[in-house]
Parts: sequence; C-alpha cells; structure tokens
Amino acid sequence: MKILKTLLAVIAGLAVIFVVVGLFLPRTVTMERSIVVDAPPSSVFEVLNDLRAMREWAPWYERDPDAHYRYEGPDAGVGATVHWDSDHPEVGSGTQEIIESRPDEYIRTRLDFGAQGEAEAWFALTAVDGGTEVTWGFVTDFGNNIIGRYFGLVLESMLAPDYEAGLAKLKQVVESR
Repeated sequence: MKILKTLLAVIAGLAVIFVVVGLFLPRTVTMERSIVVDAPPSSVFEVLNDLRAMREWAPWYERDPDAHYRYEGPDAGVGATVHWDSDHPEVGSGTQEIIESRPDEYIRTRLDFGAQGEAEAWFALTAVDGGTEVTWGFVTDFGNNIIGRYFGLVLESMLAPDYEAGLAKLKQVVESR
C-alpha cells in the first residue's frame, strides 16, 4: 500500500510540474522563411493571391493528389477560400481564406485546422535587386492549451522544411511564366 501511495504521489508531482512548465512556455509560435524570386512583385503577387494556383507550388498538394479541394468566393483576393479534406496525416483537413490583400505587397490568410486549431499565414513582397524577396510567415496562438504550448516547441521544425520547399517551388513557377 505504501508503494502505491508513493507511486501516486510521484505521478501527481510530475503532472503538476508538466502543467506549471507548460504555463511558462510561449503561447504563440511565429515562423518566417524567405527567398528571392527573379520576377517583379506583380508577377509573384498574381500567383500568391489566387489560392487555386497553390496547386502549382505548395508542398501539401503533392503529398496527397487524391485530396478533395473546394473553392469559394472570388477567384483571388479577399474572400477567396479553399477547403481541403485528406486522409493523409500530413495534409489533414481545413480551410484557408485570404483576409487581407494589398497588390504587389502583402497577402494574409486565416487557417482553420478544425480541432487542431487556427493560425494565420502571410506573404510579404519586397522589391530587391534581382527581383522580389518573398517572405512566407506563420503564426498561431495556443492560448492556455498546455499540450499546444508543448507542441509549439517542435512546430517550427515541422513546418520549416515545407515552407522552404514551397518557396523554392514558387520561385520555379513564377520564374517559368
């Protein structure tokens, strides 16, 4: 009986430590990756502002060619929305909507991953020598979700390779037009 009480006390202590440490972890995760595309901002903007064009460069489309996509709203710009549904664990299901669009400068989207939470992504375009610097950013707020905050510790390492691959493919797509 004494061993059982000791074991329960250790488990309770570990649970308290897990929660307390979790409360001190960052509640938001922000990540950015950039690339220079040999094209003017208007050419890059045209591709990014159309969610249908993501099929040409976003890495998740290649992961599950059988995923179902449904588009709503305008073809491009604010209100353009894509819903996707996939059985592939790295694609999943969700919605992305353009919520801000400034020609040749900036696009911001809202992402809804259902039970996995919400986030925002953005593309900032800056004219530079040799073309356009494209910065693709992502931010999510885990609030008081302790498990989410722990997940936030590895989120960048999970997303960064996809963002880098997507930007490289975007560069190829825009430069080949």
